[in-house]
Amino acid sequence: MMGYGGYSWIFMIVNMVIMLAVIIGIVFLVVWAVRRTGPNVNQSGVQAPTGQTAKEIANTRYAKGEITRDEHQQILADLAR
Repeated sequence: MMGYGGYSWIFMIVNMVIMLAVIIGIVFLVVWAVRRTGPNVNQSGVQAPTGQTAKEIANTRYAKGEITRDEHQQILADLAR
């Protein structure tokens, strides 16, 4: 009557752990998919600023130290063309 030689409770716990892992995996997959397909998201997953011109974005990136002075001047020169 016990089934599996009295170890059925072990299989029940293992089954619960596996089901919990599957559910957590699905939740993470949904969260990842929603974040990747959200508006204004570039390849790095960073949301792009809205309502700014390219020159303002370049100035902001330069002020934050994300780009060097030479890169900043090159971007501004390219935008002036």
